Parts: sequence; C-alpha cells; structure tokens
Amino acid sequence: MDAIQNLLDFMQPQCGQEIHVGPWLEITQQRINDFAAVTGDEQWIHTDPQRAAQESPYGTTIAHGYLTLSLLPYLTQSNHPDFFQKNYPGMKMRVNYGLNRLRFPAPVVAGSRIRAHTVLKSAQPVGNAVEVIYSISVEIEGQDKPGCVAEFVARLYA
Repeated sequence: MDAIQNLLDFMQPQCGQEIHVGPWLEITQQRINDFAAVTGDEQWIHTDPQRAAQESPYGTTIAHGYLTLSLLPYLTQSNHPDFFQKNYPGMKMRVNYGLNRLRFPAPVVAGSRIRAHTVLKSAQPVGNAVEVIYSISVEIEGQDKPGCVAEFVARLYA
C-alpha cells in the first residue's frame, strides 16, 4: 500500500496540468492503407486518392478515426520505458481500462502531421491500483480543431 500512496503523492499535484506533448507523426497514405487492410475498412474516402480528390469534401483521403486513436501509445510515448520510470515511479504494470469519452472533431487528411497533448485529469486509489484519467487531444499541424479528443482511463499497479 505504501507504493500506491507514493504514486498518488507523486501524481496528484500534477492533476490539471499538461504532462506531455508527443512527437509529430506524418500520416502517410501507406499507413492509412495498411490500417484499412488490417481492419477491413477500405472505404474509398480512406483508400482511393483519385476518387477522394474528386468526390470528397476534403479533396484527399482521410485517416480512419480509429487509426488516430490506435496511434495514442506512440503519440503519447506512454509505453516507452523512460516514460514509465519518469511518470509512474514504483509502478510494476499499467493496464488500459478504457475510454470515458471519444470524439473525432476534425479529419486527419493524408500527408498531415499530428501530435498528442496529454493532461492528467485525476489519480485516485482503486483497490490495489491507482486509476488515472488523462485528457488527450491530438493536434493536427496547422489546424484549429483536433483530430481526436479522448478521455483515457488506465490502472497502475505498484
């Protein structure tokens, strides 16, 4: 239980603060096509640049919203060993618990660059774990609206 309290003591003062801004990542057509092949969502708005140029309101293909969501581990760098040690001292394991809220306010067009901003919303004890809630916003370079806004829940076990 001391490890849990130490983790809470470390995290709770950071609540409400932006704790991380991730690296930029270009969303290539190849990445979009690969995601389409894996998920079976091969709708033309994602996979057919010629048709999208003519018929899409965006003038090009767009990434799947769930592709953007699936990139959160990379964009937040939350699975990198250095991130774990820096942000979760004493933690042995982190489990993704789910999402409280998820929206895709703006399309991520092929060729654009995105990065994630992470705010720690809360850190509370739950049994033998600490439940943390993050607000993650995926910025699209040069755009006003984000490509994804998610309230992500994880459980940390020490």
